[in-house]
Amino acid sequence: MSRPFYIATPEEILKGEATDIYYKRTLEILKKKNLDKTKVIMDMHSYSFPKNYKWAVFAGLEEVLRILEGKPVKVWAMDEGTIIRPWEPVISIECQYGDVCVYESIFLGIVRFYSSIATKAARLKKIAGDRKVVFFGIRALHPAVTPAADRAAFIGGCDAVSGVIGAKLIGEKPVGTMPHELILIFEDQRKAWKAFDEVVSPEVPRICLCDTWFDERVEAVMAAETLGEKLAAVRFDTPGSRRGNMLKIVKEARWTLDLLGYKHVKIVVSGGIDEEQIAELKEYADFFGVGTAIACPPPVDFSFDLVAKYDEKTGEWKPISKKGKLPGRKQVYRCENCFEDYLVPWNKSLDKCPKCGGKVKPLLKLYVDNGKIVRELPPARKVREYVLEQLSKVEL
Repeated sequence: MSRPFYIATPEEILKGEATDIYYKRTLEILKKKNLDKTKVIMDMHSYSFPKNYKWAVFAGLEEVLRILEGKPVKVWAMDEGTIIRPWEPVISIECQYGDVCVYESIFLGIVRFYSSIATKAARLKKIAGDRKVVFFGIRALHPAVTPAADRAAFIGGCDAVSGVIGAKLIGEKPVGTMPHELILIFEDQRKAWKAFDEVVSPEVPRICLCDTWFDERVEAVMAAETLGEKLAAVRFDTPGSRRGNMLKIVKEARWTLDLLGYKHVKIVVSGGIDEEQIAELKEYADFFGVGTAIACPPPVDFSFDLVAKYDEKTGEWKPISKKGKLPGRKQVYRCENCFEDYLVPWNKSLDKCPKCGGKVKPLLKLYVDNGKIVRELPPARKVREYVLEQLSKVEL
């Protein structure tokens, strides 16, 4: 074994080596038959979403563009973070097929991974509203991909992430509390909480884990008495086997903290949090730590299809596709007023929304021109802001 982990290197990804074998064989065949330079248009789109999902968040564009940078291709794409509907192309590439052949699996893996996580994060943030949602899920993934997962969760709407490397790469500060091990080693909650306060930088909020040995309400009051005004929040990460009715536990703790003069102390809930739990608890909890639900979400599946082929004799693009797909290049127009989308052939234009008469805008924009990235790739925080702005216009 020449490497310590079973992961593809960046160089292998950029060279197209992290691919399925049949694409390498296809490229070999096409080169032998002098067909690898066939001009085509390839569209990436999602034809189906997870059950009961009306929309998804398109993510992963930046990494796809980094792979295509420097290659003789033109790329049109939706902005990263765009909320999409089924059948809509999110990326359209004009190229010689041989230049992208081995990258199909790579592109799809990137976009599916990012979009699935970002979509789940967006759904949870939509439900949480002004309550904070922080991604605690890197323990559910191979460490090699956790920075990408952190970025996907953040741009999808999470207020912060706990991963050290992931937060660094997107220019954010990691957010976290404390593990049960800290308390178990001290064998005394108060000593552990005091040690945290004495050692950790003052800029880090004092959030005490309050479910190790005693009742959550009891430990919450203990933490408040121990740290007083320094205490920012208490966190309940109660195991499912001991959880009981979490809503009643949180309400009881909130009531008691308020009654004893600790209204400034917020409540954080983590452990098995998903859409239903956030909807139920958000009236009383202030902050949700979400792990597996975001890290291992229902998949938003994508396909990458040949939709047009250039006819050298006529000098025209010939629409073509396998059955079950829509042939020909397409554009998506979105109404700025009612947020409806319209899928139309590329050579057709749409001036106004057929539904409300409002102004429409094309979503697919030129991002790469002959290998050069021609549009700014925004930082993660800007993409997140774009997602949140759109979330106000859609329903779950």
